[in-house]
Amino acid sequence: MKDELRQLLESCIENGSETDLDVLSCLLEAVQKKINRNRTTFIDGILQMERTMDKESCEITIPINPIINNNLNIVHGGITATVLDTTMGSLVNFLLPEGFGAVTNQLNIHYIAPGIGESLRCRAEIIHKGSKTFVISGEAFRSDGKKIAYATATFFIIKK
Repeated sequence: MKDELRQLLESCIENGSETDLDVLSCLLEAVQKKINRNRTTFIDGILQMERTMDKESCEITIPINPIINNNLNIVHGGITATVLDTTMGSLVNFLLPEGFGAVTNQLNIHYIAPGIGESLRCRAEIIHKGSKTFVISGEAFRSDGKKIAYATATFFIIKK
């Protein structure tokens, strides 16, 4: 396995464009951060999520780079959805007592503008806090402050 991986890595380094090498470097750094336990998941590391949280809201910001762009060179809608879902789910999980977790039951997103610029910032707030479900709203903004998406999600509360 290690020899095959070394050969693959060497081939990518020898044949890749500058953009390819930038992406490869970012992906390898994400894996290294996961290994060092500086990130909780690979997706957290790959997207370079920076999180701030309190009892009322959660914010996650990621840099916009070629890894997350679609073929139109704008942020892929699935990436926007992932960061919104993660932001909203992080808020719910932060508020739950020990021994409980939350999973997404329903996610609705309205895309408003293209994701371009330096970064994508998602913010989540509580709409409803129940004993079995939470309803959360989320918004995604690009670095110039323009809103690019609005979302709502329902989360089931489960015992871990």
